[in-house]
Amino acid sequence: MALEAPAPEKSGAPEASASVQGHAPDNEIVVTRRTPSPADPAEHLNAVSYEAVQAVDKAVIGPIAHTYEKTVPTPVRDGLHNALDNLDEPIVFVNFLLQLKPGKALETLGRFAINSTLGLAGLFDVAKRKPFNLPRRSNGLADTLGFYGVGPGPYLFLPVIGSTTLRDLIARPFDLLVLPVIAPKPFADPKVALGKSVLNALDERVQDDGKFLRLRSAPDPYVAQREEYLARRKAEIEVLKGKRKSLDDPPYYQWPDTEPKNRDDAKRKPSETSAAPANGAVSSPPATSP
Repeated sequence: MALEAPAPEKSGAPEASASVQGHAPDNEIVVTRRTPSPADPAEHLNAVSYEAVQAVDKAVIGPIAHTYEKTVPTPVRDGLHNALDNLDEPIVFVNFLLQLKPGKALETLGRFAINSTLGLAGLFDVAKRKPFNLPRRSNGLADTLGFYGVGPGPYLFLPVIGSTTLRDLIARPFDLLVLPVIAPKPFADPKVALGKSVLNALDERVQDDGKFLRLRSAPDPYVAQREEYLARRKAEIEVLKGKRKSLDDPPYYQWPDTEPKNRDDAKRKPSETSAAPANGAVSSPPATSP
């Protein structure tokens, strides 16, 4: 398809660089060179954006997220997370219809109705429990395009958005318009939309903190970030096509065998996988990702 870019040969651990990467004495300079990836033709610009975002995350966004995690009680954070997920259900519903999956579309509509009422505006995920047993699924226009064979196109790492591809970037505005169209009051209000985006970014930063730790501890964090994202997006499309049962069956990515870089990081247990979708029902990981 028009957006197709050559996929990296491996979707596991980052590829080896031209020289060994590791800890060197303070007076020794180690020069490394990444193996070019056909999926990342704009690597130089992406890497510059990545480094700038990391500086902002370590100085501002990360501390804010960790303070939020430590000071806000878990039930409150869980309720906010559930409510944000519930607001994304209309996006999931529309895209299951576009994929000609009426069964899953109806289940999604049922989840939205149950959680919006019995779940008190989505604060509680009642639908996933007995007797309903309606699991949460992710979906979006980028997934629909992938389902119909549109390739990801080149990888991009952008401020505010973070990891994405040309396909996912093009599809993103459609997903952001669904909620304001079906519920213009209050979601068409720019202030409300901005507030929701900020809460989404904060929630995702907290939810994915363990994953960020693993990526930052990799020999080449930028490559690890790119390969994990591309592998996850490929796996999510394969789930839609019925080629795999879930992201973890089999595991979509082989995490680098690394240790946390400092004591504070070591206290936070990294998650092995992230179930949050990269695009569609939930926006792609915010630019505060590693």
